[in-house]
Parts: sequence; C-alpha cells; structure tokens
Amino acid sequence: MSATSEPVTKLKPKSIVAAASGNVLEWYDFTVYGFLAPTLAALFFPSEDKLASLLSAFAVLAVGYAARPIGSVIFGHIGDRIGRKTALMISVLLMGAGSLAIAVLPTYDQIGVTAALLLVAIRIVQGISVAGEYTASGVLLVEQARPGRKALTGAWVAFAMMWGCVLGSAVPAAFSSVLSSEQMTDWGWRLPFLIGALVAVFSAILRRHLTETVVAADEASKPSPIWLSLRDHFGLILQMVLLLIPTSVIYFVIYVYAVSYLGSEPGFSSSDALDITTINLIIMALFVPVCGWAADRFGLRPVFLAGAIATLVLAGPCWWLMHGNSVGLIFLGQFGLTLASTAGWALSITALTLMAPDHLRCSVVALGYNFCLAIFGGTTPMVATYLVSRTGDDYAPVYYMIAATLVSLPVIWRLPKLIGKKQSST
Repeated sequence: MSATSEPVTKLKPKSIVAAASGNVLEWYDFTVYGFLAPTLAALFFPSEDKLASLLSAFAVLAVGYAARPIGSVIFGHIGDRIGRKTALMISVLLMGAGSLAIAVLPTYDQIGVTAALLLVAIRIVQGISVAGEYTASGVLLVEQARPGRKALTGAWVAFAMMWGCVLGSAVPAAFSSVLSSEQMTDWGWRLPFLIGALVAVFSAILRRHLTETVVAADEASKPSPIWLSLRDHFGLILQMVLLLIPTSVIYFVIYVYAVSYLGSEPGFSSSDALDITTINLIIMALFVPVCGWAADRFGLRPVFLAGAIATLVLAGPCWWLMHGNSVGLIFLGQFGLTLASTAGWALSITALTLMAPDHLRCSVVALGYNFCLAIFGGTTPMVATYLVSRTGDDYAPVYYMIAATLVSLPVIWRLPKLIGKKQSST
C-alpha cells in the first residue's frame, strides 16, 4: 500500500481552508495578469501594432501555462514520494515570490528588452510552482473526505479558485476606479501583484497545521512516479485532458479574452468589463458547491453532461448577447456561459482524483490537469485573438468552445467505468 486514499483523521473545516487557500493565490495572480494584459503589453512589449503587442502579452500568459508540465514532474514527485503537504508549502511560497518579483519589475522603458525577458522568466517559475497547487490540494482533500461527500469536498478547492478569480478581477477594477489611467500605467498595475505576495504568506501560515496523507516508505525505492504514470497510465492521462478541455477553453474565452476584447470596443470601458466579470465570477463561486452537492447525490456523469449540453445550446446565443450594445445584454451573455461551465470546474478535481491510482495520484492528476491547461488553457486568449483577426469572424471563439465540448463527451459518458475500474483495482 502507498499513499492512502482513506481519511487519516476527520477532515476539519480549517483543513479545507488551509489546503484550498493557495488556489486563491494561483488564480488571483493569473487572472490579474490576464485582465492587466493590455497595460502589461504596452509596458513590456511596446509596439506600434497594438494587436502584436497584446498577442505578446498573451503569449507570456501561455508560457506560464506551458511550464506547468515541468511543475507536474517536480511536484508530482514531491507529492507522491514525500507528501502532499510539502508540495503545497513549496508551491505557494514560490508563487508568492513570483508575484513580488513582478510587483517590483522594471519596465521596457527602464531596462529595455531585459524587462520582457525577466517577465517571461518569472512567469515560467510561477507556472512551475502552481502546477502542483490545484492538484495536490484537491487530491489531499478528496482522499480525506468521507464517502458521499467527496464531490462537495473537492468542490471547495474550485470554490477557493473562483474567489481567487473574483479577487483577480475585483482588485484591478477597484484600483482602476480610484486611480487615473496615467497612474495605473505608471505604478498602479504593480499593487495587485504586491497583494498576491501577501496572500502567499497568509496561505503558508495556514498550511503549517495540515494533516498529511500517509506515503509508504517502500515507494522511495521504486522508479520515478512521473515515469510510472506516463508508462502505465498514458491513456488515462489523455482522457483526463479531454475531459478538462472545455473547462479550460470556455473560462479563458469568457473571462480573459472577452474582457480584453470588450474593453477595446467603443463605448465600453475596461472598467465595465471588469465589473461584469467580477459579478459573474461571484455567481460561479456560489454555484460551485451546488454542483458538488448534486454530483454526490446524482453522480458525476449527469452533472458533467448537464454542463456540456448547456454549453452546446447556449454558446452561440450567449456570445451574441456579449456583442450587444448594452451592459445588461453583455452581462446576460457571460452569465449563461458562466453557469454552463461551472460544473466542469466544480467537479474536475474530484473526477481526476477518483480516476487516478492511489500510489501515483499526485503525478497522474497533475499531468492530466496541467497538460490540459498548458495546451488548451493559457493559449486560448492568444488563439481566440488570432482566429478573429485571421477570419474576420467574431464568432470564431464560439466554434472553438463547441469543438472543445464535443471532444469531452465520450470521456464524460465513460466516467462511471473509469472510476469504477480504478476502484476495483485498488
């Protein structure tokens, strides 16, 4: 027996808060970067072509996600060989150090192209550090949750993640409302990243008293857990990626790409886009536990399917609303896609944890989750920007969301077998 999937103690609310807290920082930081992409593009990638400049900023966002598979190797090994708690402590401190580094980073006007290179390097380190954050915290909580409550317990990780997104939207919006455009461009953009560093310290303090999942001593003599995961469970990892594609794509279309796109439209300010997004992210956060409760009661597959079908039905109409000429229509469009995509975020960590073998759980889940985010998450704003520019069709992102949802349907349908097969072999 290796890393046990049985609860070592009764899971306390403070343990859920401690384990999930780092996800607030992870998604806060990446959401802040996405929302401030137009400002960062001008400061670190100045160009006469605004589209090229914005694409460069989104490319750095993608680089951070592309580094996640490297983090999967590092933190998957730590989680499966040393312990989940150790992985969580290291990841949150590295992420906070990166946020602090961005907060004090000189711009292109101060040190030239070195500024852009340093920004890329910091995002790579952060991408590596957060690779084990969401998965290790989710695995720890789902493992220690009692039967009949695993989906709801896992949903609290997504709940924390969403509040990170809320803060990542609300904080820049708040600063934008009290500072002038010149002040935001001059120094105001640094403040949200400084707050991220403070969140990291708070999370590390909370995590000192986490209960560790037991890791058997005989595992240390075996080959690398990442190697074993890729060798023995590559097909399973691929199915995890397919399951998560729509979750990744839809979020980054409606909460990162759309914010930058709408903020550049005449008569619609970045502040308006951030306000709408913040409200919808709060709605998503509140709806996440509902999805977890429903999955515990009715099963993972029905709730996943409901979200996929809603996406296929609502993607076109909601995108049309988001191109309306009023704040109310835009809000309704994003609201519809928000509800459709919530189930995927709420249930993904529970589904992945239950699909993975006990002794390789951190590694398999980290690889599946981070490969998906690297390939289909961080690249989505860049892909959407390119598709619309290349085709001249504002609905290109809709086709991308629909295609992402369709490829996930076979895996969603097989979920009971995937989970049942794993459980019968342990």
